[in-house]
Amino acid sequence: MNYEELLKEIVLSDERFVVMTAENRSAIRNIPECLGERFIDVGIAEQSMIGIAAGLALRGRIPVVHALSAFLTMRAFEFIRTDIGIAGLPIKLVGAFPGFLSEANGPTHQAIEDIALMRGIPSMNVFCPSDEEDMLIGLETILKSPRPSYIRFNDLESSVKHDNVFHTGRAEILSEGEDITILTYGTLFREANRAMRLLEAEGKSVGLINLRTLKPIDEETIINAAMQTSLLVTVEDHFLAGGLFSILGEMFLRHNVTCRVLPFGLDERWFRPAMLQDILECEGLTGEKIADKILKESEKYAEYIKV
Repeated sequence: MNYEELLKEIVLSDERFVVMTAENRSAIRNIPECLGERFIDVGIAEQSMIGIAAGLALRGRIPVVHALSAFLTMRAFEFIRTDIGIAGLPIKLVGAFPGFLSEANGPTHQAIEDIALMRGIPSMNVFCPSDEEDMLIGLETILKSPRPSYIRFNDLESSVKHDNVFHTGRAEILSEGEDITILTYGTLFREANRAMRLLEAEGKSVGLINLRTLKPIDEETIINAAMQTSLLVTVEDHFLAGGLFSILGEMFLRHNVTCRVLPFGLDERWFRPAMLQDILECEGLTGEKIADKILKESEKYAEYIKV
């Protein structure tokens, strides 16, 4: 089953659902013929789509809206904040091609600040699945939540067998380690998993946590990892400012936690457009390059302890 098939099943079982798009049908090509009047394509008009969705939600509908992440979260931001956020309407925002998944598109089409924008809206949940299997596991829970939600759409093929139990705000713990714990979400999960295996081959005890939702985020699991491991690593295809690295900073200050953190992400710049594998190579975010940098950092820390 893929995203379109599961979405169709969920939507047909509940007449309150309405599927909308701003001329972004790549993941929902066969939905219109099944839903009839419950499918609406507004054209390239993201702001209008959010306004229409808010009106429908006020009349008891649950709109599931689709658009490119960059234009959904940035062009329509004020509409999302005001029409959806302030009213707390249960609209589901599905952002296509977020982060590195926009691949060869230039900075105008890159959504690498989308999480920062969406998590800043009170009551908004943020779901960042690591691949299509992970997305399907959480989809029904997210769609039936009474809260507004942003879904960072991800239809990559899975590299692991995921835990089928999904709770909003609960991370998936793939492994636990004493030397290093890697925290990640979304597109870069596969590379983080590869890095973990390479580090284990070097004799390191490595944990890997797929966070699944960044808002609410699994604070208990993260703080436990911070207390039990020597080095925390964050891996994300997002600006460091406002993303997971920032979330950890806010959380640790709030809970008076101190630990060593090594961040991987984009620092004050957009990425060079290319195919996904070339982007990973260029940005130093392949599993091999991540593992190599972590190994150097952990060795540097070991020397510091000896001094």
